[in-house]
Amino acid sequence: MQTQMQSKFNARQPRSNNGWKKRPPRNSSSKNGRFSGKKIDVRMFINKAEVTTVETYTAEHSFSNFAISAKLKKAIADRGFTTPTPIQDKSIPALLAGHDVIGLANTGTGKTAAFLIPMIDKILSNSTQKVLVVVPTRELAIQIEEDLLAFVKGMNIASVVIVGGANIHRQIMKLRPRPNFVIGTPGRLKDLIQRKNLDLSSFANVVLDEADRMLDMGFVNDMRLLLSLVAKKRQTMLFSATFGPEIENLVKQFLTDPQRISIKTRETSKQIDQDIVRVPAGEDKIDVLEKLLAQSHFEKILVFTRTKHGADKLSDKLCKRGFKSEAIHGNKAHNKRQRALKMFKENVVEILVATDVAARGLDIPNVSHVINFDVPTTYEDYVHRIGRTGRAEQKGTALTFVD
Repeated sequence: MQTQMQSKFNARQPRSNNGWKKRPPRNSSSKNGRFSGKKIDVRMFINKAEVTTVETYTAEHSFSNFAISAKLKKAIADRGFTTPTPIQDKSIPALLAGHDVIGLANTGTGKTAAFLIPMIDKILSNSTQKVLVVVPTRELAIQIEEDLLAFVKGMNIASVVIVGGANIHRQIMKLRPRPNFVIGTPGRLKDLIQRKNLDLSSFANVVLDEADRMLDMGFVNDMRLLLSLVAKKRQTMLFSATFGPEIENLVKQFLTDPQRISIKTRETSKQIDQDIVRVPAGEDKIDVLEKLLAQSHFEKILVFTRTKHGADKLSDKLCKRGFKSEAIHGNKAHNKRQRALKMFKENVVEILVATDVAARGLDIPNVSHVINFDVPTTYEDYVHRIGRTGRAEQKGTALTFVD
């Protein structure tokens, strides 16, 4: 089941990754230690896309029959949305009824609209309502606001993105009119609270999006702080791809009789053709990568490296070899990260080299290939990396370099 390129190479046994610097285990009780940072069996990177028809989901609702304002229904229809995804179909009625919700679903399943639509409707009914959306990364915060702005055009609903790496004084200025939506990362939110530029006591709606990723990044105490500062009587929404003991503890402490909605069916999409590429002894990985990228069906490629320096170095090498490439990682300035993402989305560059900062929450259309130039630290990281391809009913390919 190996690629044609791989068949030309002499196979060697995969090296141990025991020498890598690993982050703390995300969940020590995860099944079989799958997500505990242990060495991953490379056979888990091989899985052919299924050629059978993808199972269809019969929605109970349409956007037109949700109990939401006519103005919002028109905005949804203008965006071409008619039938909700499973997570939207089940979450929106529960949230409109005022329930707290725990939504378990893989990336790319429409979670953002699942919470935005009920919250926009609530604000249209009562303009004093405020919503706090807490996310793990700058890119996800920006993506959520972009989706929000597309829904609320002409509705006089204000928002602000509060993230590190961007101009804090501009964020403070945007907070002064007390916008309806504050979308931010835990660190910058906490900073502005300490500066007394942000008061959460009037926020009666809270969304924790990609909660498991925030736990991965060490934000558990910040999440607890933020939840302790919002209105005591509130509606709380927690969305996550996984549900471990730490999230369970948050739920017990801060959610009230939540409705649990689980849409997870399998860890990786049926539409992704997964394979490995073995690097023979004595051959440079960059040479192997160049041969792959030269093939015509490699059109829009997301390449993952383990380190920030490695992302920059690989992108520079690819540019020198004639490829259009940009890099994105945590040390890159906010405006440069956004510029690189924009160039990739708009096909100005064909290759985006990234660290795991890009693996969660980003909506990058039409990615033909995900290439793991460096093996991910955990299988969960692998799942989220390759989830950038094979989206919206399209087929995708994921290749992982091993040697």
